[in-house]
Amino acid sequence: MMIRAFLTFLVLLAAPAQAQVDIRQVTSPGGITAWLVQDDTIPFVALDIRFQGGTSLDAPGKRGATYLMTGLLEEGAGDLDSREFATRVETLAARFGFDASVDSVSITAQMLTQNRDEAAELLRLALQEPSFEQDDLDRVRGQVLAIIDRNANDPSEIAGTEFYAQAFGDHPYGSPQEGTSESVTALTRQDLIDAHRAVFARDRMYVGAAGDISPEELGLLLDELLGDLPETGAPMPEDAPYELEGGITVIDYPTPQSTALFGHRGIAFDDPEFFPAFVLNQIMGGGNFRSRLMQEVRVDRGLTYGISTFLVLFDHGPLMMGQFSSSNELVAEAIDVLRAEWAEVAENGVTEEELEAAQLYMTGSYPLRFDGNSNIASILAGMQADGMPIDYINTRNDRVNAVTLDDVRAMAARLMDPDALHVVVVGQPEGLDGVE
Repeated sequence: MMIRAFLTFLVLLAAPAQAQVDIRQVTSPGGITAWLVQDDTIPFVALDIRFQGGTSLDAPGKRGATYLMTGLLEEGAGDLDSREFATRVETLAARFGFDASVDSVSITAQMLTQNRDEAAELLRLALQEPSFEQDDLDRVRGQVLAIIDRNANDPSEIAGTEFYAQAFGDHPYGSPQEGTSESVTALTRQDLIDAHRAVFARDRMYVGAAGDISPEELGLLLDELLGDLPETGAPMPEDAPYELEGGITVIDYPTPQSTALFGHRGIAFDDPEFFPAFVLNQIMGGGNFRSRLMQEVRVDRGLTYGISTFLVLFDHGPLMMGQFSSSNELVAEAIDVLRAEWAEVAENGVTEEELEAAQLYMTGSYPLRFDGNSNIASILAGMQADGMPIDYINTRNDRVNAVTLDDVRAMAARLMDPDALHVVVVGQPEGLDGVE
């Protein structure tokens, strides 16, 4: 669900030490800015276009409108019905992708140099002249309703829905971006037109491009593709008030294994002390066997197959969160260990050995991420949306290595709050008393 919102950002933060990428800023004749990595070794170009705001721009009472609207963008546009549009795209050997998350709507495209103009025109139609025909709307609505039904029976999704609802209340972050069965069923074609107008505007647009295209060619392409979009869209959401106190919520669900999602307030990427928090998260539960929680909960006690933590970098309400699954008879003990380690790190910080291991892992152990034009274009758009400097890729590991033990200890005392830690458990755990 919402966790998908920060996956691209985590991929970027995992860039290895040897990554060196030559990025050029391009401004089109019409004033559209993009970041470009030019590479003419393969005759194709990849684009990634982000529109900030995402599903959080849903109008009151219209939850799910942006998600449904995004799913209809390739279902016919201009004078082409859905089948004709798909046939044209396939004939040109192009690929388009349309994805909605809580903070952005993303458009991806891969197109061959030889028919770039024709493919770009199809993409322009999808962006600016979607049909939203009733038959297509009803068919895609059915697909969304199936997703909602599936999520209602997925313990991980149930835990996330409950945590965010308690944390953010009536803010858009507090409800699933897909909407509910009732809200999606009630959406009309006009609701989708309104959602389209709210999202697609030049005042919230970020573009990454990589491949066989010059800055001059990219500028002309951007004006043709995006130049006719309106200057402004809907107002951005307000910051989300965090309403969840520490404790445990148990949701009864018939399964031999409980799923636990835990967390509290986090830290924004533009915070001056973000990198100590980034390193601290890696030490605590950043995804390898040397993390503190993996050692204590899995390796030493065998209470779970895996436990992880992550920084959720929502634009309007960042969180520090984590998750694990455990058999019903062991989950209570796992929560006790989790809380004890959370308090220990908050009070006493981490060791020099933990810091060095985390920095080594973060700067050298991840696979190369810049291994294709599509990945590069996505990273470039994400960098701009997150306010990163253009040299971030080439300086990121220096920032990681500059973090000191005192930095991490100070951040642990500031960020990690054992009294505020809330755990949502979905299952039939033993030793936990109902809902707190």
